[in-house]
Amino acid sequence: MSQEDLDIDLDAIERRMDGAMTALRTEFGSLRTGRASASIVEPIQVDAYGQMTPINQLGTVNVPEPRMVVINVWDKAMISKVERAIRDSGIGINPVVDGPLIRLPIPELNEERRTQLTKVAAQYAEQARVAIRNVRRDGMDQIKKAKAAGMSEDDQKMWSDEVQTLTDKAIAVVDRALEAKQAEIMHV
Repeated sequence: MSQEDLDIDLDAIERRMDGAMTALRTEFGSLRTGRASASIVEPIQVDAYGQMTPINQLGTVNVPEPRMVVINVWDKAMISKVERAIRDSGIGINPVVDGPLIRLPIPELNEERRTQLTKVAAQYAEQARVAIRNVRRDGMDQIKKAKAAGMSEDDQKMWSDEVQTLTDKAIAVVDRALEAKQAEIMHV
């Protein structure tokens, strides 16, 4: 087996960890604190036509006023599924169905709602940490396979340390992003 076969692709591991961070930023973007925003429904997936589909592929999302998001669902058969997905998403907004429209009135943020949003942000951050740890596990599995193929103990230790360093950096970025988002949510 050649030396190249024993090398671990750290760039691919880092890209996958960055992907988890990108997903976290998108989810944090959905936690707008004061004003209505179309991004609040971006991470919500609806079971439509046998597969999970983002809401913006099932209807038009508009923000006609500062405290209202309106979704104009194109297929009337999907209205109840979109409504259920919004209720089950944990964003804490009760959708109001009005014909083909689903209205999402954004409530004023009281202390209780801010606390709820910080908990949702913490859940999103934990999902990102789990995704990063899964990438780490995949990298460690690559190292184990390379060891079985003849990688030396020293190389195995070096690669393991590199993967762990990437993991630690990514988790630290998640933690900083969570702290910043929670501070933004709690800021009155």
